[in-house]
Amino acid sequence: MKPLYIFRHVACEGPGYLADVLMGRDIPHRLICIDQGAAVPESPDGASGLVFMGGSMSVNDPLTWIEEELALIRRAAKAGVPMLGHCLGGQLISKALGGTVMANAVKEIGWLPVARVPGPEADALLGELPERFDVYHWHGETFSLPEGAVPLLRSEHCERQAWARGNILALQCHVEMKADMVREWAALYRDQLEAVAPTVQSAEAMQERLSERVVDLQRVADVLYGRWLVYLTR
Repeated sequence: MKPLYIFRHVACEGPGYLADVLMGRDIPHRLICIDQGAAVPESPDGASGLVFMGGSMSVNDPLTWIEEELALIRRAAKAGVPMLGHCLGGQLISKALGGTVMANAVKEIGWLPVARVPGPEADALLGELPERFDVYHWHGETFSLPEGAVPLLRSEHCERQAWARGNILALQCHVEMKADMVREWAALYRDQLEAVAPTVQSAEAMQERLSERVVDLQRVADVLYGRWLVYLTR
């Protein structure tokens, strides 16, 4: 089986729980560390699928590697390669396929609920997940739906939290989080938490009941990752 390519854009925003899932399923994967200067492959031919992680930059920033990843995503979509995006990664996929990435009405940071968007596609992908559940957020921008994409999740303050199109899954929220990642982000990005608001939790608040919250989040991730990973073997 070809390896899954995972693109990391910031050192602290790696694959997290996704890596645990892949190792548990013996799925080979290659971490491409853009933050360390790794080159973006020109072709997806060597990969069984592409995963794009988060980052503190905007997909609209004039960075060479962003343009290279957008081009790679377009080639992968044309070739039918499965793709998965988390936050910035979901925005990269959305923009590459014709969507727009713009400022959200508010920042969403911390543990906040999302709700399922009714429809057969959401039912098939989200399976037994409840109608409403908490996930982790850290974003100030959001994406529109590319042509042919079907919405899966929304939140009160962000209409597009997830969409799917065939074997492509784009997430605005973070389901890859582990407890140590939450702690690290709360420390490294603490300056973004100074203006606490209904949609922005303090570092202390987001670490309350952290073990319990992470276990619940990983149940969500197990469903989403499990549904998407089947495309790697098709």
